[in-house]
Amino acid sequence: MSNTAPLPDFDRYEQACDQAIAMCDGNLRSTIKALIMANEYLETELQELQAAISSGREPSVALASEAASGSREETASRAAHANSDAA
Repeated sequence: MSNTAPLPDFDRYEQACDQAIAMCDGNLRSTIKALIMANEYLETELQELQAAISSGREPSVALASEAASGSREETASRAAHANSDAA
């Protein structure tokens, strides 16, 4: 029986870096650009959620369903990959 332990943070980050670079076909500049774009996208989403919460309203249905399904992250990943294709 195999009991797989979670990766230590260092290994997890190394693996994430390798994946990001691979998504950008090894182009480090495109990788950095894609990560900056994904970060800006997530910061905007966070600001929208914080604004919704502070005004006492529910986050939009689209935001709530995407947060539950993880599709925002997938969208950011696809945007990063599309950016690397354009570079």
